[in-house]
This record gives sequence, C-alpha cells and structure tokens, in this order.
Amino acid sequence: MLSFFRWVLLFLALFATVGAGGLYVAHSMMGSDGPLEKPKNIVIPRGAGPATMTRLLVDEGVVSHPHLFRVALMVDPTPKTIKAGEYEVPANISIRALIELLQAGKLVQRRITVVEGMTTAEVLELVRKSETLTGQITVEVGEGDLLPETYFYSRGDTRDSVSLRMKEAMEKTLDEAWRKRAAGLPIANRRDALILASIVEKETGVAAERNRVAAVFINRLRLKMRLESDPTTIYAVTGGRGPLGRELTRADLQTNSPYNTYVAPGLPPGPICNPGRAAIFAALAPARERALYFVADGQGGHAFALTLADHNRNVARRRELQRQKQEQGGAPAAQPAGTRP
Repeated sequence: MLSFFRWVLLFLALFATVGAGGLYVAHSMMGSDGPLEKPKNIVIPRGAGPATMTRLLVDEGVVSHPHLFRVALMVDPTPKTIKAGEYEVPANISIRALIELLQAGKLVQRRITVVEGMTTAEVLELVRKSETLTGQITVEVGEGDLLPETYFYSRGDTRDSVSLRMKEAMEKTLDEAWRKRAAGLPIANRRDALILASIVEKETGVAAERNRVAAVFINRLRLKMRLESDPTTIYAVTGGRGPLGRELTRADLQTNSPYNTYVAPGLPPGPICNPGRAAIFAALAPARERALYFVADGQGGHAFALTLADHNRNVARRRELQRQKQEQGGAPAAQPAGTRP
C-alpha cells in the first residue's frame, strides 16, 4: 500500500514538473518574435470568432502557432471583445503583443482632405473614389454644405457617414460664426453669409486679405452695387463641375445667369464652393475698410481702391507688370480676381 502511494506521489510530481515546463515553454513562445517579415495591414471581418481569426492570421503570415494563439485568447484572465476593422501589424510581432494590439481596438485611421474652395461635386468625387469606404452617397448635400478640413475614418465606414460628418461640421461652424457676427451687416440670414463666404474663399487665398475682400463686397451690398466677382461668373459658366481652364471672355461676362454678378444684382442664389472656416468668419466680421474695388497686384496679393479712378490705376500697374514679365520670358499672368474696371 505504501509503495502505491509513493508511485502516486511520483506521478503527481512528474505531472507538475511537465506542466510547469510546458507553461514555461508556452510563456516563452507567447513573447517570442512572430513570422511576419514586414509590417502589414490586416482586416478582421465583422463577426469573426477565434477560429476564423486564427485562420486569417495564419494565412496572412502573422501567426505560426495557431493552437497557442487560440488557447491564449481562451484563457485570457481579462478578455476583451476584438473590434472588427483594419489593423496595422508590426513586423515580427509576438502572439502576446498581437493579442494586446487587437484587444486595444486601435484601427488604422485613413483620411480625406477637403481643400477650401472645392465644389461639392469635387468633394463627393473624393468620397466616391475612396476604395476603403462602403456604400453609395444618399445624403442630400448641396453646394456649400461641406466644411473643408481633414476627416479621419476607418476601413468599412460608409460614404454616407463621412458625407454627413462634413455637412454637420459646416452647420456647426456656420452657427458659431453667425452668433459672433458683426452688427449691422447687410446679410439677412446664415444662407446669405455662406454665399458671401464662398465668394470670399474663391477671391483670395491670402489669409490677411480675407476680411478686406469681405469688406469690399459688404460695402457694395450696402450701396446696392453689383458685386462684379469673377468667380461667380466662372461658376455661372461651369456650373461648379470643375475649373474653367481659361480666362474669362467678354461673352462670359454677359452670361444670362443669376450667378453672374456682373449682370445680376446682389448675392447669387447659392454658394459657389465650399468655403473654409476662415472665409466664413471673415464674411461675418469684415475689416473696417471703405474700399469698393480690388484687383490682383501681380505679387500674390491684391490692390484695394475706394474710387474707380484709383482702381483703374491699380489695373494699369498690374498690366504693366504682366507686360514686363512676358518680356522677360515669364508665363502670361492669370486673369485677376476681384472687381473689374
């Protein structure tokens, strides 16, 4: 009987030793480098369980010990749901680090950058071309509805969700600017503010000039002068489908369209692009500027004038600069922005 108990004790000791050794080996393998030779983006599909996930990671060359990976998931003392999506997996990642990465749910962040002054057609084309977004665009968006900035998203997000975020961002920005607007502006509502901001956006890319450009148009609205803005006429010709690709002609300036502010009085019926935050705030907080005219100065900015005579002199100077550049072999200057003589 004593001999039997000795054998039992010996077996238990041997089992404990083997078990401890196995745990030690498993622990070491969990922390050892994995087989992945280069960083790789891995997509965990929705509804993937441990078995599906393991097969995927083995097929992608991330895991070489599938049973160990599955056991590690099952015996995790603090298990967390693994979020479906795209993960950036470093080279030679260990099983332990891989599980931590997946459980952290840190998905790859992709981005779409909407540049100030893009038309809605151009923005929606960016969204449609993103191969990692899903679904069609069904959100109703018009010209000027989308705020230019950088939007982050994850693979599998819908095009509608990104478009809706752009629209909500514009509404929020316009609300904020409208609350902070200057007193006494000849702007009836937020829609008119957005229209004016879109013109300011297209007229100048110089940050220091936005408030002055806005002031010129505000002054003209107060005096019931036509805005005479080239970008509105370009929009009348192109319909916002893309750039004009040439200089405006006299025929363009006579286009019978409510967007042609050389012909139609007041603001056009809608925005001509998606203005950025700075242009929106400039439109509602214009500079204390009496000028009624401005023209490109040939050096990246604009020359402002109170009278038509001064404006004509600024135009003459710009044309002289153009002539000198052409004589020196430079490319012909683009049609100036701003009101014409």
